[in-house]
Amino acid sequence: MNTLIQNDLKYIWHPYTQMKDCREFPPILIERAKGIKLYDMDGKFYYDTISSWWCNVHGHNHPKIKSAIKRQLDKLEHVLFAGFTHEPAIELAERLVAIAPKPIKKVFFSDNGSTAVETALKMSFQYWRNIGNKKKKTFVCLDHGYHGDTIGTMSVSGVGLFNRVFSPLFFESYKVPSPYCYRCPVNKERKDCKIDCAGAIEDLLKKKSSEICGIILEPLVMAAGGMIIYPKEYLSRVGELAKKYNIHLIADEVATGFGRTGKMFACEYANVRPDFMCLSKGLTAGYLPMGITLTTDDVYSAFYDDFEKFKTLYHGHTYTANPLSCAAANASLDVFKEEDTLVNAKRIEALVIKGIEGFSEYPFVGDVRHIGMIGALELVKNKKTKEQFDIKRRIGLEIYKEGLKNNIVLRPLGNIIYLFLPLCVKEADLKCIFEKMHKMFRK
Repeated sequence: MNTLIQNDLKYIWHPYTQMKDCREFPPILIERAKGIKLYDMDGKFYYDTISSWWCNVHGHNHPKIKSAIKRQLDKLEHVLFAGFTHEPAIELAERLVAIAPKPIKKVFFSDNGSTAVETALKMSFQYWRNIGNKKKKTFVCLDHGYHGDTIGTMSVSGVGLFNRVFSPLFFESYKVPSPYCYRCPVNKERKDCKIDCAGAIEDLLKKKSSEICGIILEPLVMAAGGMIIYPKEYLSRVGELAKKYNIHLIADEVATGFGRTGKMFACEYANVRPDFMCLSKGLTAGYLPMGITLTTDDVYSAFYDDFEKFKTLYHGHTYTANPLSCAAANASLDVFKEEDTLVNAKRIEALVIKGIEGFSEYPFVGDVRHIGMIGALELVKNKKTKEQFDIKRRIGLEIYKEGLKNNIVLRPLGNIIYLFLPLCVKEADLKCIFEKMHKMFRK
């Protein structure tokens, strides 16, 4: 075993990893990357089909983004963001407000997806107190939703394998059935459905809206919950209900933002106007950590007052608005414009759809779902009954290992095998990826 790998196993504790598995299946040492390919210490390449945990948008080693970071490094690497500011942050805030759904007007910086969501929860909670309504103190979320790993974000996520052990620490929230079309919570077929699954939220709000701060959801794609892709009509309906019952709509676009679904933000499909939008991952194209919480003038104004009235938001992070991260984010927005990224991705999207639909023929593929550059296969033991594989079998892990042998990173979500492709993927690479996947599935 390579000395570096030996030292990795000696000193490092990897995320979402049973470290005992690493003794037989050690981590792969990546030395360099280019475009959508990762290269290990032996020169073998792997297609980065999950965008290095959903954050790499334009491919690895993009010259424009690298240059922007290097230029910023020669000027300013970091400065506290309380009482100070800098040009990259101001530019980024202005550009994000310009492309965000109305009436978004304000930008609060943090450092990752969990903190972006945590910030939105705290803002929403304090907003109601600042305007004199202390009855509102909880949130509504979806039972397959996932919003991060902090205590607050886990409290508004579904309870599952990732967070069950921590559930005694969670604060109380209302969890409603997810719009999971393949496993419909109200036993309807999509063709006959009138978004009946939204009835659970409406019934809850009729009874409890006076004590609810807001609804949080991932627009159109519930990512870590199983790449569950749901109808835009459901998102529209929830947006309407939030306005009707005077509660905040928190759109967690950490995974779905920046072109993943075919539009810059998934909210655009339903023309909803969230009170908060949470961003991270693709924000900097995967080059440096950053989180952002966008909100409205109405929310901002509730905190704007004399100091002695204690309406200030006492929340922040050491690396808030880090200049290097801001430079990377600004450069990524430049790439979107200069390379017509969304237009090119739309052309490739048709090939993604055709390719992913081709897996419906396999007897163990129960559901095929897709949107934009995201495709998912739900593997089942029985296609007719939709019976799931026993989690102890770890079918996803078997496919992950087989994928690596075939130059593809297919990191599963339980029994869900998915693609979360960089927007720069080329037709030839896509063809090769699907050919290799079929070869694996026929085994």
